[in-house]
Amino acid sequence: MGVSEDLLPIGRFARLCRLSVKRLRHYDELGLLTPAHVDPESGYRYYRPGQARDALAIGLLRSLDVPLPMIARTLAEDDPAAPLAQVRDRQAAELARRRRALDVLERLLVEGLPAPPVTVVDEPARTVAVARDTAPFEDIGPAIGRCAARLSGVVPAEPAIGLFPLDPAEEIPVALAFVLPDGADAPAGTRREVLGGGAFATAVHVGPFDQVGLVVHGLLAWCADHGHTPGGTTRETYLADPNHTPPEALVTRVQIRLEDER
Repeated sequence: MGVSEDLLPIGRFARLCRLSVKRLRHYDELGLLTPAHVDPESGYRYYRPGQARDALAIGLLRSLDVPLPMIARTLAEDDPAAPLAQVRDRQAAELARRRRALDVLERLLVEGLPAPPVTVVDEPARTVAVARDTAPFEDIGPAIGRCAARLSGVVPAEPAIGLFPLDPAEEIPVALAFVLPDGADAPAGTRREVLGGGAFATAVHVGPFDQVGLVVHGLLAWCADHGHTPGGTTRETYLADPNHTPPEALVTRVQIRLEDER
């Protein structure tokens, strides 16, 4: 079968679409942009001029770091808004994560690696109402917000306490505890529990909640330096109201239980 005169050889088509021949071959292998005709003897690829629009769209979207599977969805659907919105949301979340990381790096450049003053505090046991949730690391804030909403009926006797695992995980179990006044019950959707006491390595963090990890790092380093065994959960006692305090002025008491102190 002869090649139709309106078909473009791959080299000309590549120049028209500002894509390399190698890239066009790759898109063909993926089924993303199939040639209009492939010579059965030479394997040479030919494209219709009308395919240039899709080829140009692929090049544009790849320059915006849109993954190839999402490009395929965008080209296949009548309305490309949904897949592109998903990519935008993921990129926005990644940008926010990188901004937080840059903020931490800036702080480290000024202050050095975390080495906060640490004291050992003997904490009493407390009766608390606890709300629990699970979230990826980047969504801990909203998860704590959901916990706070379930505890909204409690007037806590002390500042709220966040509880987080020491061990890293993709999905992090988080909890928010309100110390109950004497005789008070835990509201629906929460549990009445006893928050154990004991010896806790304690330090204070001043700054955004998403930088509390710097003080946790410092506490764990202190435990290693002094031969202590950390255990349980990280406790964060929120000493400033985030609704009325700028992020850089938030004060959080951070504690890690010392398992060897009994």
